[in-house]
Amino acid sequence: MELGLKDKVVVITGPAKGMGRAVSLGFAMAGARLVLTGRDLAAIEPVSAEIKALGVKAIVVACDITKEIECARLATAAIETFGTIDVLVNVAGGSGPIGKTGIETTQAEFDEIVQLNMTGCFNTMRAVLPNMIAKRAGKIVNVGGTFGMRGRAGRMAYSASKWGLRGITKSFALEVGQHNINVNCVAPGMVDGPRFRDKVCADMARKLGISLEEAMRRHAADYALKRVSTDADIANACLFLASDVSRQITGVDLPVDGGWAML
Repeated sequence: MELGLKDKVVVITGPAKGMGRAVSLGFAMAGARLVLTGRDLAAIEPVSAEIKALGVKAIVVACDITKEIECARLATAAIETFGTIDVLVNVAGGSGPIGKTGIETTQAEFDEIVQLNMTGCFNTMRAVLPNMIAKRAGKIVNVGGTFGMRGRAGRMAYSASKWGLRGITKSFALEVGQHNINVNCVAPGMVDGPRFRDKVCADMARKLGISLEEAMRRHAADYALKRVSTDADIANACLFLASDVSRQITGVDLPVDGGWAML
């Protein structure tokens, strides 16, 4: 199936590793032109090199998405280089405190994750939307999380931030739909990788006195498909929602979790 992403200009936040790397390479293989952005340029350069080796045009722009002025500069850099912005994919985000109850969570911890996971996406969306509105076309994909759909004990701050991102996504979808702009949210469940293994599973293993492998099996057992997601699963969902084939879909939360949040 042709996704219609060839030569589209795609801004991707948090492209350095994990889901972000998979998303970036997925768009590159679809023929898009990429604007990769984050705070640590050195961490992004290996991904940029992989993309350029595929013959795809890409630039790397420094940006702290929690800073409004830096997001404005990001949009300016993208437009100055490629002339337009067709797609924004907000992958950048954090996990917040793991294993802490709401009472144990400090205000500083709460504020930090909300600032990154909610305000960061709000800033980037506001930065790119004027260009999309002017040309009456655009796609925005925010990467949320299933804990923002059902909540999770011990992950209150993270759940709050991702629940808030859903509201931002839906409100923007209603506001900019008249301009032919789609705004959607991909909600990963547990995604296999260092954060899942070294933080989430390690926390369960420590609390229950079980092995890391048993903790991973217990997480997988929660899902209908009995497996956790991969970075590629998330990338494929982002590609779909950024493509022409999803033209009539907006304001949705798409769980990519093997069957947990909606079952």
